[in-house]
Amino acid sequence: MASSPDATASPDSTPEHPESGSATGSPARHGRVRLRRAAVLAVPAIVLAAGLAIMTAQGALGVQLSISGMPFTVTADSLDGTGFEQFGKLDYMADDSPNAGDTGGQVLVATSVVKSATLTKLCQSVDLGGTNLYITAGDGKEKVTATDLTTDSTAMSGNAEFHGIEIGNDASTLDKGGVQGAKGVFSQQADTVHIDKLRQTNYATTAGVFKLPNLHLSFHDTGC
Repeated sequence: MASSPDATASPDSTPEHPESGSATGSPARHGRVRLRRAAVLAVPAIVLAAGLAIMTAQGALGVQLSISGMPFTVTADSLDGTGFEQFGKLDYMADDSPNAGDTGGQVLVATSVVKSATLTKLCQSVDLGGTNLYITAGDGKEKVTATDLTTDSTAMSGNAEFHGIEIGNDASTLDKGGVQGAKGVFSQQADTVHIDKLRQTNYATTAGVFKLPNLHLSFHDTGC
């Protein structure tokens, strides 16, 4: 004679929570626990990724580039900017870069940040060996403009004037340009900056928006 399920089932196997959707309850409960744990673990990663995206868009974080290791020259008749910062850091080339030489793929640079910049008669050139990639812009009525402009330089010259300057800040506390450096690094910042006859040797440039009116690109025997 067939036994009744109620007569043979042990107390442990009797489902106490019908909403589990299973006669035994175990598979559904285990699956739900795993899904809940996975969801909880994913939340910090999602929040972190969203936070980094927002901070980068607002200029709170500098963008880390793998530099080519080829320096380029930038000149301008004048630069006017608001929200100026400057601090030191290391730039890194891609692994096994042919331009690394004996540097280990690292270049010590001075990072200059300008929250909002206007430049006249901008020139940029890269020595390609025997010829130069040559770019000019802003040599007409319209000037070159940039927001959240950063340049990583090994040399910089010109006639500079700063207003509201602070020298000797910890780079992690900077607040005028929207970018912070590493803790313990020497830095300076100013409300405004004006530079005549600007000349830089750069390894990287980034900007939120970079407008280049009257842009010309060509190859020249000489650089800027």
